[in-house]
Amino acid sequence: MFSRLLLLACIAVVACANPVVRDLVQHESRTSIPNGFVKANAAPADQVLTLRINLAQNDMAGLEKALFDVSTPGSALYGQHLSKEEVDAFVAPSSETVSLVNEWLSSNGITATPISPAGDWLEFTVPVSKANAMLGADFNVFSHQPSGKQIVRTLAYSIPANLKDHVDLIHPTTAFDNLSSPPPFVTMPKPLVSRAVNASCNTLVTPGCLQQLYGIPAAKATQKSSTLGVSGFIEQFANSADLATFIKGFRPDLVGTTFSLQTLDGGSNPQQAREAGIEANLDTQYTVGVASGVPISFISVGEQNKDGVDGFLDIINFLLGETNPPHVLSTSYGFNEPDLPSSLATSLCNAYMQLGARGTSIIFSSGDGGVSGSQSQTCTTFIPTFPSGCPFVTSVGATTGVQETSATFSSGGFSNFFTRPSFQDAAVTSFLTTLGNTNAGKFNTGGRAFPDVAAQGENVVIFVGGEEGTVAGTSCSTPIFASIVSLLNDQLVAAGKPVLGFLNPFLYSTGASAFTDITTGDNPGCNTNGFPAVAGWDPVTGLGTPNFAKLQAAVGL
Repeated sequence: MFSRLLLLACIAVVACANPVVRDLVQHESRTSIPNGFVKANAAPADQVLTLRINLAQNDMAGLEKALFDVSTPGSALYGQHLSKEEVDAFVAPSSETVSLVNEWLSSNGITATPISPAGDWLEFTVPVSKANAMLGADFNVFSHQPSGKQIVRTLAYSIPANLKDHVDLIHPTTAFDNLSSPPPFVTMPKPLVSRAVNASCNTLVTPGCLQQLYGIPAAKATQKSSTLGVSGFIEQFANSADLATFIKGFRPDLVGTTFSLQTLDGGSNPQQAREAGIEANLDTQYTVGVASGVPISFISVGEQNKDGVDGFLDIINFLLGETNPPHVLSTSYGFNEPDLPSSLATSLCNAYMQLGARGTSIIFSSGDGGVSGSQSQTCTTFIPTFPSGCPFVTSVGATTGVQETSATFSSGGFSNFFTRPSFQDAAVTSFLTTLGNTNAGKFNTGGRAFPDVAAQGENVVIFVGGEEGTVAGTSCSTPIFASIVSLLNDQLVAAGKPVLGFLNPFLYSTGASAFTDITTGDNPGCNTNGFPAVAGWDPVTGLGTPNFAKLQAAVGL
């Protein structure tokens, strides 16, 4: 009897010490390592990973219908954005899903913590050895050669067969995140603020010339409830002294205006001149300095993020948890679409859908590599960027000059993950007809097409660390367009009307005529001339650049 009890006890100890391996089925895999990454070595067995599980959500098709109902002009529900509770009801996983996944984790000695408002994301920690066993994975250390950054990833993983319909993905596993870098800063030999401002935009772009070019009003916003959020990542810090200098030189009527600060994942915003960030300064100077009087919040995402995408998921869950998220969110960062698994891109896109349904206009830069992706690189087929390929965000390309032409770096193209949404069918079909067989086979003609719109993106004047200089990129165009949307929202709220929210159904219908069509230029890459800018929508400048007065009329002001 003693021997039998001892044997049973030993079996129990072994069961507790080792993962419970059930019938596993492969859930995700990738066949190759993305460009720029190399496999270094096996991940140490005792290294602790923070993993997240995205549970199958309750009714995303229902949420998508609700989003389009409140975002499509002419709909009986247009402008009636959903509450946090209404969105959460669509997203929350079923009790069966929660029970089955927690049972599996518990059998492996793991307790997970919900980390999203609707409970669709769980987080847990686990050593590499156990992760490899319970997921049938092979976690290794991979190095990103250009930056020296190292990440732990696997090229495939599996889950128990009975969880196949209950788990959308486990992350970070097959995602190789490499966030786009800030634009280069070119110091100006002679400070612009010391001479007469050239309002033409042909040589240098300032808030004043943007007001003339696009008809942006200088009058201050009046509605404090209409807010604009500016995303900050990768330790890019927005310097208040640089903003004050910028405002004094280019918007003296706004002297004293600044931004508020929100932080997550250990984010901060140190103010030493040497820590001033090019991107963060650009984004705050061209929101505070263009969206006159609109409350601006700089949202600093710290390096303690563990979401495997540099805080991209964390910032959306952070905002989804707010009772009143910003009405506009401007983000000048992104990824190459192939660097992320389609499941993760879809989960992020669905998170943008949630925030859009709440009434937030989500605006992203399209990228700076032409048809070769977020940055110029060697390629044989065109590389779309993310999140621009997500249909629930508005993607912004770049132009240059007074007689505006497309900026050659303006990324644009067609997603390989997301199909073309109906709202852009007519516009994109017309472009494809015009394009004919040019570059056939190098892009997905049925994919979500981007960018949606464009704005000035070259020779943009900013201050960094007390010095004046210029920058270029769609990261310039994005805060400019976001500011225009914010000023429209301010006027809508003042008139007792709802904010614009998810923009795309409006942009491709009643809003299309409010943009100046850009018909010259292209976006070369992959040893081609890329796509041409043509009459109508094109994957270089989208529908064109904004005309504020026409947009006012289009939104009913």
